[in-house]
Amino acid sequence: MNDTDQRLASRVLPVCIGLVLLLAGLALLAGGIKLVMVGGSAYYASAGAAFALDGVLFIAARSSALGLYGLILMASAVWSVYEAGFFGWALVPRLALWAVIGAILLLPWIRRPLAARRRRAGNGLATPTLAVAVLAVFGLAVGSQFTPDPGRLTGRIPAHRDHPVKPAYAAGADWPSYGGTDAGTHYSRLDQINTKNVGRLKVAWKIRTGDRPGDRPGAHDAAGGSDENTPLKVNHTLYVCTPHSKLLALDPETGRIRWRYNTQFSPQGAKNSPGRARMTCRGVAYQAASEPKQDGAAGVKPVADRNNTQNAPAAQACPRRIFLPTADARLIAINADTGQRCANFGHDGQIDLARHQRPLKPGGYYSTSPPVVADGLVIVGGRVIDNSATDEPAGVVRAYDARTGKQVWRWDAGNPTGANPHDTRNAPNVGAPMSVDLKRGLLYLPVGNARPGQFGGQRSAADKKYSASLVALHVKTGQVAWHRQLTHHDLWNLGPPAQPVLTDMATRHHGMQPVVIQPTKQGQLYVFNRVTGKPVVPIHERPAPQGAVAGVHTAPTQPHSALSLVPRRLTGADMWGVTPFDQLACRIRFHALRYDGPFTPPSRRGSISYPGNPGVMNWGGVAVDPADQSLFVAPTYLASVRRLVPREQAKRKEKAGSGNGGPQPNTGAPYAVKTGPFISPLGLPCQAPSWGDVAGIDLQKRRIAWRHASGAARDRPRILSLPLPVDVPALGGPIATAGGVAFETGALDDYVRAYAMATGRQLWRARLPAGGDATPMTYEAGGRQYLLVTAGGHGTSGTTAGDYVIAYRLATKG
Repeated sequence: MNDTDQRLASRVLPVCIGLVLLLAGLALLAGGIKLVMVGGSAYYASAGAAFALDGVLFIAARSSALGLYGLILMASAVWSVYEAGFFGWALVPRLALWAVIGAILLLPWIRRPLAARRRRAGNGLATPTLAVAVLAVFGLAVGSQFTPDPGRLTGRIPAHRDHPVKPAYAAGADWPSYGGTDAGTHYSRLDQINTKNVGRLKVAWKIRTGDRPGDRPGAHDAAGGSDENTPLKVNHTLYVCTPHSKLLALDPETGRIRWRYNTQFSPQGAKNSPGRARMTCRGVAYQAASEPKQDGAAGVKPVADRNNTQNAPAAQACPRRIFLPTADARLIAINADTGQRCANFGHDGQIDLARHQRPLKPGGYYSTSPPVVADGLVIVGGRVIDNSATDEPAGVVRAYDARTGKQVWRWDAGNPTGANPHDTRNAPNVGAPMSVDLKRGLLYLPVGNARPGQFGGQRSAADKKYSASLVALHVKTGQVAWHRQLTHHDLWNLGPPAQPVLTDMATRHHGMQPVVIQPTKQGQLYVFNRVTGKPVVPIHERPAPQGAVAGVHTAPTQPHSALSLVPRRLTGADMWGVTPFDQLACRIRFHALRYDGPFTPPSRRGSISYPGNPGVMNWGGVAVDPADQSLFVAPTYLASVRRLVPREQAKRKEKAGSGNGGPQPNTGAPYAVKTGPFISPLGLPCQAPSWGDVAGIDLQKRRIAWRHASGAARDRPRILSLPLPVDVPALGGPIATAGGVAFETGALDDYVRAYAMATGRQLWRARLPAGGDATPMTYEAGGRQYLLVTAGGHGTSGTTAGDYVIAYRLATKG
């Protein structure tokens, strides 16, 4: 290469860099001006102008370009620390791109063409200025990795083993109910696996059910399947239901399949077609030959193994029963010993739950959660699709005779007195698992919201009374004992999503009280005396944002529990991204949308809901250690955007073929609704991490004792697919054990983890072959304790699909 070519080449690099900086600066300037106009930070406009000027200096091959870049970098660092402090996940993305570019500018073949100019100009400070800035920012980035997240808490929950645990609150050798027992504590008294040896857990056996979410594309899984099953261990057998409502009976020591039952879904178009429903079975219920004991020890070994894949008639006795809810709205009674249908239950072994719910759109109603068996009754609620129409199925809870299937009572939130024999369309439903206090004969219902969830202009007085409430019913009659509303005039779908937890709780002035703890999407943990309904933890009514759309009123206040995991209010400084450009886009969107803090009403321009649609807590619920008076939870922190779409505009979008990305119709209401995550153009959450934690609550002191990062960005989101502790959200729920260990599987990185209940320290983890988006369970068989996990993935979170059931036990020493 001759001298002319070398000079030309050396001239090209500064010009190219200058053009890049000029274009980047102009983009930041344009976006920054827009941000200032909507009330945001002036940094981006100022930085954009400076970068554009620097680009011009590079194009002109001015040595001062290096110095100016260094000054911009140092000013950006000062601004970033002012806004984000020294926490790495908030600080580094603000500076990383600029620091990398600064390091590149220090390369010799970029500096040389500017150096000649510098010598002629006599300016020798440009390069040192840039070098100091780059070193300072990289040093800041390294130092920030040792700075704890300001949201982290490091503490300890003291042991309180002086509190004896009643059998009603703790599973034993068996796991006879979805929540361990009918109290829903997700707690086991087994302690063979403990904080000292949990690191020795190894796979004992693993099977594949042959039924994976998404295996039936088209009609059944059009909305995405999910494996949310928590198996039962009772009757010396494991009972596992699959996303498409198949039932398997397994040997608890080996995983060998004893028998299968296939529900034989109705074809699409049939009266109970699941249609576009999300295929889900969270669990089944068990009835022993006599009323089940609380420790689940009753039962005999099953008879010869079966592989019953057809709906064959059942043996007449059917002394032990499994009640299986299906995604095509049936409740089936199955002989727990043989896998055959109990012909003397309902009509040939099954009940049509949708019989009183028609007209019914495909997938519009079915039961995802297991029923409750109590006092000779099997009691079942139902999931109702939201934001479809103002004439959706009723959310009626029904109690049937567990032997005959005859309906004994029904409770309709839209018609609680029962004066009208017909089910009330659009009444609030009970989709989450229920709990029961057998001693006091009380059933606890986490009642959801009236439909449609984001438009409350057409609700009845009964809907307004019972929507988004915790309701206690008398088991034998279905009559209301008491109720407490947890969200007034709910416009956000904030009905309690999880099973209520029954336990005893120490109080300062009244000793041990029987309580019910209700986790909520808002992050509140409401605690009531479960006999009287009076708050045990104080609840305060606080003013709520006003100004809903025409035709809808907004409750003036909303209840807030003194025990909560509610996140602090978002600000523009909380907006996040991996580059300054997606950060800027998120800031513009944040200020353009309506956001007045929690309970911001849905609006036509779009409103931010934080916590968002996933909620801080969802259907997985919480785990409680009744002995230590502690609670384990995996809270999620993600914002959503809800926008009301006028009816005519929604119709035009529907005709234009907007598909799944279009608004939900809300047929019959003046507005459709479009709900989605609050994300950047790169598909990442717009608010800075943490997006999910694990936390321990000391119930004695009514405080959060510790809170730590949960999971890693290994599998989701794709752009951050690195094993970094970014605190990812979780689905599914935790369990706690008397060994002082809590287990959780729902994080998006496909791991099962063990934590110390007292401190939150991670003790063990194992990689799963698919998403563990379900609540695990534990049991004893052959004198050894097992941890059982179902790993099948989830259509909403996008975790890896699978069909695995995996059992772990302690490896023998030596």
